Amino acid sequence: MESRFNLLDSTAAAKFIKRFYSASLALDQSTLPKALRDLVELRVSQINGCGFCTDLHTKEAAAAGESSVRLNLVAAWRESTVFTEAERAALALAEEGTRLGDAHRGVSDETWAEVRKHYDDDQIGALVCAVAAINASTRMNAIVRNPGGSYEPGMFAALIQD
Repeated sequence: MESRFNLLDSTAAAKFIKRFYSASLALDQSTLPKALRDLVELRVSQINGCGFCTDLHTKEAAAAGESSVRLNLVAAWRESTVFTEAERAALALAEEGTRLGDAHRGVSDETWAEVRKHYDDDQIGALVCAVAAINASTRMNAIVRNPGGSYEPGMFAALIQD
């Protein structure tokens, strides 16, 4: 499988991607644990069928010390015992926030209540922004069919440096 188009070859897309990536770095300064963000970004990537983002987030999480068991079970988190209640709340928010067109309710009140129970306002803001950002990223990569398999940890940051 080959990519249909290299977004970084487009002046407009390259500018957008650099700014988009820079904006997402603000989430690194939040109190939301990076390990949780990795799990959320992986789950959204899986739902959206983005091979590149699934590859990227799996490898970045593994490089940061996430276990292979947990990474392998993200797709089946509801039927797994390796995630905390707080992680389950975040994964539910990620799924419901990604599948907006599939559910008439969007993010349910039950899921929102669970998120509020486990996270403070800064963490919730970061979580909502992370879900929105990874949805945008997966859609860009899925549209151009950017394949997974060749990502190396840290590679994406290096690609967008001037």
